[in-house]
Amino acid sequence: MEVTEIFASIQGESTLQGLPCVFIRLTGCNLNCRYCDTSYARSGGCSMEKEDIIKKATAFSIPFICITGGEPLLQQETPSLAHALLDLGLMVSIETNGTIDTFPLHHNVRRIIDIKCPGSGEAGKTFPDNLDQRRDTDEFKFVLTDYDDFTYARNFVRDHDLLPGATVLLSPVFGVLDPALLADWIIHELPEAHLNLQLHRYIWPDITRGK
Repeated sequence: MEVTEIFASIQGESTLQGLPCVFIRLTGCNLNCRYCDTSYARSGGCSMEKEDIIKKATAFSIPFICITGGEPLLQQETPSLAHALLDLGLMVSIETNGTIDTFPLHHNVRRIIDIKCPGSGEAGKTFPDNLDQRRDTDEFKFVLTDYDDFTYARNFVRDHDLLPGATVLLSPVFGVLDPALLADWIIHELPEAHLNLQLHRYIWPDITRGK
């Protein structure tokens, strides 16, 4: 497998925000979002056997693993890596851009599925079955640059009946959209959604990788 980095930090996003977490960041992505903050993971990295990835990730003795990217589902071995980590008794989540079928992932993997808004430059590429075959633990994340993105997300949530029943995360692009504005929009127009700030960006604002 192609790996960009493996490191321990605090989960900065999702409903698991704040938990100590080991991140396995895989290399490669099929999108090129305008606001991407992990563009270094699009290429490079190093080749590692699945067993070596597991050994390095578990050496931190942290019971929560997040597989991310880039786009982790571009690599065929990702579902088996997640399954192997589950077999060790670990909690496992995966952060995906939503363009690839997530069904092969074990049902105990917590899927954080990004729905791209127009501000990303990559809207409209969600794999349909990721919406139709959703699970109780799935979380749908919308990263927003402005009110037009919020309107897109609000309409998407309603058109696909994501609420009630699913977890919807609305996240402002760090340094672009004022979180206070987004909070106000959520309160008045989509109160079932979660405001989801990138906690790690506030803790380590000057560190661009490995946190």
